[in-house]
Amino acid sequence: MSVASVHNLTVRYGTKTALSDLTLEFPDGCVGLLGPNGAGKSTLLKTLLGFLCPSSGSGSVLGLDIQSQGLEIRRRVGLMPEQDCHIPGDTAVSFVAYAGELAGMPSRRAMSRAHEVLEYCGLGEARYRNVETYSTGMKQRIKLAQAIVHGPKLLFLDEPTNGLDPAGRTEMLRLIQDVSHGKGVSVIVSSHLLHDVETTCDRVVVLARGRVVREGLVRELRELQGRQIEVELHLPTPAFAERAPVHGLEIVREAAGRYRLRAPDDLPDPARAVFLTAREVGAQVRSLQPAQRSLQDVFMEAIE
Repeated sequence: MSVASVHNLTVRYGTKTALSDLTLEFPDGCVGLLGPNGAGKSTLLKTLLGFLCPSSGSGSVLGLDIQSQGLEIRRRVGLMPEQDCHIPGDTAVSFVAYAGELAGMPSRRAMSRAHEVLEYCGLGEARYRNVETYSTGMKQRIKLAQAIVHGPKLLFLDEPTNGLDPAGRTEMLRLIQDVSHGKGVSVIVSSHLLHDVETTCDRVVVLARGRVVREGLVRELRELQGRQIEVELHLPTPAFAERAPVHGLEIVREAAGRYRLRAPDDLPDPARAVFLTAREVGAQVRSLQPAQRSLQDVFMEAIE
């Protein structure tokens, strides 16, 4: 089931086209939205939330039209923006309760729920402190708290680990995983940190120049074609790449003495072929292991 979708969507800022004839569906689950700066990620989120009016095309979020029902969409989804969104002079529990009331919750229920979500986000002991006294990590967690206080079925997280130290990132990623996989909430994570997306998301969508250039399940996108191995040489020589095809090895990628090689199915012993090639050209094999395709490989191939 799709929680959000756009069809032939075009969004322009004056003469600049930010999204061009975009057709895309976000299914249930946790989906990562990736792309270089200027790819259109933030524009897409703002359009789905009804903040921007498209030049052409259509879209829906939770069955609601993005052009005519923007206010209702914003009441029913949760948004964790990239920028700080707290109210100066307000305590954490008061701020989160106010966010619940803005979504239509009765004040007493909103206050009760604010205590619950602050405890869940690890801010229970600091709930009565003014938000401006919080550290960066605490401010990120309160942004998550205000996004989930009203119990939305869909969350938009814009750079959720922005500015966090390693411990803070780990805790935030744990919370995102628990919300998306343990609470039955669909999540769209917009981030430039590929590791974060790979850790939390089941699917990814890669945008570039306002268009979708790659999408699919993370595990499927990372699959390699054929048998591939990673080889690192001590004192690499161009002769290795020239000689490898003689022994049935195809050079997939080469950089700084590291080679990714593809071996055909009928080659009985790819490792032996590597060592034969190295011996013939006078090279020394430093390491040899099965190749693994990372999300960064997928991303770089897509945007190139």
